[in-house]
Amino acid sequence: MSLARIEQAKRNQVLAKARLDNTLGALQHRLRPGNLAGEAWDGVKDKSADLAEDALQAVKKRPGTVSLAVGAFALFLARGPLTRAVGRYISGDDEDVGNEPGDAELSVSEGVS
Repeated sequence: MSLARIEQAKRNQVLAKARLDNTLGALQHRLRPGNLAGEAWDGVKDKSADLAEDALQAVKKRPGTVSLAVGAFALFLARGPLTRAVGRYISGDDEDVGNEPGDAELSVSEGVS
């Protein structure tokens, strides 16, 4: 090998090492937990904004259907109190049950030694 080719190979080696160092630095920067979390959060924000926009468009297209669905969900959540109220109404018991001081199953003074 000639001296010129050896020097050219050394220069190529130095350039390749510099490119590798730059690549590793950039990779380390991208893989930091804070940067990964930030990128993930940005992705979640973008996706949630898209979903909210789609939901808004669906509500604008079909407000009656959405109102019916929200009402059904509210009735589902309130099914216990509604069942008790209807039961009291049917049985004719108009007073609030369980609100009298003597109605409690266990008073504060019971069970105290």
